[in-house]
Amino acid sequence: MNYGCLPKLYDSVENLNDTYIQSKDILLKPKSSVIGMSSIPFLAIDDVPTTDKTLYTCSNVNYYNHLTFSDDPGAKCTTCECLMSRSMTQVYPPIANGAVASTSGFVKDVVTYMVMDDLVIKPMSTISSITLLNKFNVKDVGVLQEEVVNFGMEEALKLLKASFESKTVLTSVFMSLIKVSK
Repeated sequence: MNYGCLPKLYDSVENLNDTYIQSKDILLKPKSSVIGMSSIPFLAIDDVPTTDKTLYTCSNVNYYNHLTFSDDPGAKCTTCECLMSRSMTQVYPPIANGAVASTSGFVKDVVTYMVMDDLVIKPMSTISSITLLNKFNVKDVGVLQEEVVNFGMEEALKLLKASFESKTVLTSVFMSLIKVSK
């Protein structure tokens, strides 16, 4: 089975030094929002709680042991058919010692990253830039061009699709966009 470049993306996140990233576990071992579900493979980042979600349980005061819940207050209890309208409070696990709570992303401090065509992620430095130029046998930096690409949901979906099919994701998705715009 071909996974494109996703294994390289996963490995590059796994190999990032802890000084560069808030928490690798949220990316590498995400927890499902459904209780009892196992880990979701690869990089599901929707497990980061951003807002409290209201959940509802059975409104029948005679039965507090109905162990069902819904995110829809109009749903009916599977045990007694009463509305699931009694709101519940969702409690998130405590943050581990030394961890930093952040809604601003996964990286620590101000670090610039280089994302390669095969989606390998590396911290960027002067040395890594020179090494990359040598790797691709670039003798004259004047021949290099900078391309700025803007993308939204449509391009994100193209990136996702290409990451399953291709080993040159950025070229596949963005070079076609650059050629069209010129």
